[in-house]
Amino acid sequence: MRAEYIVGLLILGLLGGGLVYVFTSPSSSKIADLMPSAMNPYKEIEGPAGFVNVDEITIGELVGEKVILVDFMTYSCINCQRTFPYLNAWYAKYKDQGLEIVGIHTPEFAFERDIGNVREAMEEFGIKHPVVLDNDYATWRAYDNSYWPRKYLIDINGNIVYDHIGEGAYEETEMKIQELLAERARVLGAGEVEMSGDLAASSVPEVKTTTRSPETYFGSLRNEYFANGARGRVGEQTLTIPESVSGNALYLGGVWDVKPEYAESVSDASVVYRYSAKEVYIVAEGDSAVEVEVWQDGALVGVSKGVDVNESGVVRMQESKLYRLIKNAEPGEHTLELRVKGSGLRFYAFTFG
Repeated sequence: MRAEYIVGLLILGLLGGGLVYVFTSPSSSKIADLMPSAMNPYKEIEGPAGFVNVDEITIGELVGEKVILVDFMTYSCINCQRTFPYLNAWYAKYKDQGLEIVGIHTPEFAFERDIGNVREAMEEFGIKHPVVLDNDYATWRAYDNSYWPRKYLIDINGNIVYDHIGEGAYEETEMKIQELLAERARVLGAGEVEMSGDLAASSVPEVKTTTRSPETYFGSLRNEYFANGARGRVGEQTLTIPESVSGNALYLGGVWDVKPEYAESVSDASVVYRYSAKEVYIVAEGDSAVEVEVWQDGALVGVSKGVDVNESGVVRMQESKLYRLIKNAEPGEHTLELRVKGSGLRFYAFTFG
């Protein structure tokens, strides 16, 4: 689970005066469910930077009419992506019975502030419910949130009555949706809501994650796992990957320009990471397409390649998104090597599943 705590705010003049939030991850990835008291009024959408797939929307206009699921997410987060099929299934089943889902897209990386990028991602994942840009974290702060993903349920009276952090608990969440829709029908005098016996969540293939490797960042703000260079330092570094590498440590080879959010290849370069997981993902982007060879355990990846890697073991990176690199049959320990064939490719973070 991508569970991030805001610990500071840094104004970076060199980045056009933009605001960059500094996070630190907790030691545990425990998924928590919080059950607020019955009288916990909703918080309104604050200072939206744009509306992705709707002209405009507020929580207030829905209260008294709908049961509302507020979903905090960001599109390059693998944990958020795994929840999207459940959101889509719930929206398809319950929208006409009084459920509205409002996605609050709060960016982790600067490229996720771009409404064009968000629109492309929402279309790719089939998101039909309204999505709002929360680029300044105003709604995030209003809800006192610290996590991606996080889901709140608001009842017909406008009270937050359910709160779930992270992935999982899909059947539990859906049963709460059904309970709140039944309450809505009684309040509005609409009679009993007919629910089919099968839960929509049961139609979504379950994804089980087994990983002992932490989310690992390339940028100077959070590169605590950077093993063969200067951590926390902005600027170019010329690096050599050692013959022996430690587990869960990031090694860069060649010339890299390290920025607060990412490390950018200056020429042909490489990355080595010995991980323990089943799947490997990387958040990346480039100004132009750059080919990257994906090697695992000393050979170009074959049957264990992720969906973004071609039959030759190569992935072309340019779009600002999360790329799926490795999908092993079983979890285990492996050594990943990325051989970057060009300059201008920016790596943000490894995540694992």
